[in-house]
Amino acid sequence: MRTMYPEIEPYRTHRIAVDARHTLYVEECGHPQGLPVIFLHGGPGAGLAPYHRRFFDPARYRIILFDQRGAGRSTPFADLTDNTTWHLVADIEAIREQMGVERWAVFGGSWGSTLALAYAQAHPERVLGLVLRGIFLGRPEEVRWYYEEGGASWILPEKFQRYAAAIPPQERGQLLDAYWQRLTGDDAQVRLNAAKAWGTWEGSGLTLEESPETEASFAAPEVAVSLARIEAHYFRNGMFLEPGQLLRDVGKLRHIPTTIVHGRYDIICPVKNAFDLVAAWPEAEFHVVVAGHAASEPAIVDVLVQATDRLADRYC
Repeated sequence: MRTMYPEIEPYRTHRIAVDARHTLYVEECGHPQGLPVIFLHGGPGAGLAPYHRRFFDPARYRIILFDQRGAGRSTPFADLTDNTTWHLVADIEAIREQMGVERWAVFGGSWGSTLALAYAQAHPERVLGLVLRGIFLGRPEEVRWYYEEGGASWILPEKFQRYAAAIPPQERGQLLDAYWQRLTGDDAQVRLNAAKAWGTWEGSGLTLEESPETEASFAAPEVAVSLARIEAHYFRNGMFLEPGQLLRDVGKLRHIPTTIVHGRYDIICPVKNAFDLVAAWPEAEFHVVVAGHAASEPAIVDVLVQATDRLADRYC
């Protein structure tokens, strides 16, 4: 099985002001004259992690990564103003132009797959290839599955109980709304407590095997606050997509070389999401592997690295 490439540091970082309010953190790794690829992280609001640089051959790729609005080192932190899918699509185009890139590969997992699809459907002429993992199509039933009673709660009952316990019993029929009230309220401690409970729940479902380290990393305030606030904001607004939009517009992408990988035992984004996408996109190369949701799981890493290697073979 393929594993990630060795650890690597950026050769250049940028702070790009995309409007009067938001400034993005952007980094470049690998070969400055290599095949350009843009990495789209999950959440929304999760931010970058160092291992995200390692899915690409640094001798052949110019690896461009950025913290999306409100996440990671982008500022203002956890901000919801002018933070929508279409602002992020415009940000990706702004980065492409700033970097002097004509066309590039697009790599995204979980929410990053949602954003990759939205970007590619808006700008198919800019996309050389797509690598997508842990498909999330932004449909209301996908949000309900993980964040309300009756879906993932049946698979991780004790962990869901901990997530629900942060909300008074009389409000648990609408957990997303109850969390939203706390995540956007005036009391800083209440906001933090809600964010940490949200992050703990999300981290608890990421991997096929138990991973206390992953769970703890998602509960850390520097991740949990932006993750919880921005996810709740997007979820309450239907991801700022028209109903069924990403499936409806797959026809714009069917000519683009694409690899899709999904964990059979993905609890956060059930594998049905990927099957629904592939039913509309039979040209895509599709892999279902023994894994959960996390990009770092060995079976998922294997497919992702093979896919990026093939794209490099094709274009380099």
